[in-house]
Amino acid sequence: MSFYRNIIRLILINLLIVSTVAYANIFPERQNIDRGLEKLGGANRFDETKTIDWGLLPSPFYTPEMSAGVGVALVGLYRIDKNDKISPLSLLSLSGFASATGAFGLNFNNYNFLSAEQWRLFISGTVNNIPTYYWGKGYSVGKNDYNKVEYKSQEFAIRSRVLYRIIDNTYIGLGWDLSLLNASDLDDRCKNYFAKSVGGSSIRSSGISAHFNYDSRDFLPNALHGQALEVIYSYFSPELASDNRFQSTQLQYSVYYTLSKNSVLAVDNYARFTSGSVPCDHLSLLGNANQMRGYYEGRYLDNNVFTNQLEYRLKLDWRHGIVG
Repeated sequence: MSFYRNIIRLILINLLIVSTVAYANIFPERQNIDRGLEKLGGANRFDETKTIDWGLLPSPFYTPEMSAGVGVALVGLYRIDKNDKISPLSLLSLSGFASATGAFGLNFNNYNFLSAEQWRLFISGTVNNIPTYYWGKGYSVGKNDYNKVEYKSQEFAIRSRVLYRIIDNTYIGLGWDLSLLNASDLDDRCKNYFAKSVGGSSIRSSGISAHFNYDSRDFLPNALHGQALEVIYSYFSPELASDNRFQSTQLQYSVYYTLSKNSVLAVDNYARFTSGSVPCDHLSLLGNANQMRGYYEGRYLDNNVFTNQLEYRLKLDWRHGIVG
């Protein structure tokens, strides 16, 4: 028996050695990956000599709704006034995807900081054609899987705001919001759902907004320290080219604590209240890309929502990290 155990042990050791060598041959070393990413703009430093310092990152993906596909993120850093060393770097990010089912999407975010950070101009937008689900309005409705129906969402949205600093880290401003939503490929149940909802299956919303913002974060897209308080009041009406008349008030307070060189604690408190003839795409969400990420976006919709969120962000070895 000991003879056979030794033979098995030798086989396992050789398999381990072979698999390790094969792994090393198949997967490139970190230094080679870093050099490749640096060529794509992933050097983690800003090149002042360029008008816009671009970084590119392609990535494959798979989801049950959209099947296999590929996504691309393009991020550019720039300084509007080369002599302005007080304002943070301005940022333009473009992210897009396309899948084997014909689904596609494009998102952009543009943060501009001007005149020694006296002015801020933020613009964001979305264009997509994706399969998604609709449960209806209300938590109890979204909780029941029987209410789930599938449709294709065709969306165009653009949002802009101009902010003016009144005192240190404190801004007031105005904004504009335009969105167009068309729901297609509806079965009978889905048609019935949208027939009962405000605006039906084709919705245009256009409105203006007033903003109050206190922001001491070091870097808006991914802060390490600081805090932010934001109050937004939005008003939509037919006089502003909207199909429906409604309003919303959004309150958000976030604070970031640097716990160590590689860890950050982020605390977020968020509330949104709506009233009037609110279409389904402007109801308050429980779960999106910024709050309560564990929930499917669009599953829980209602007039009002309030959330508290605590995140521990830890940078692991090399370019990896986790959030919990």
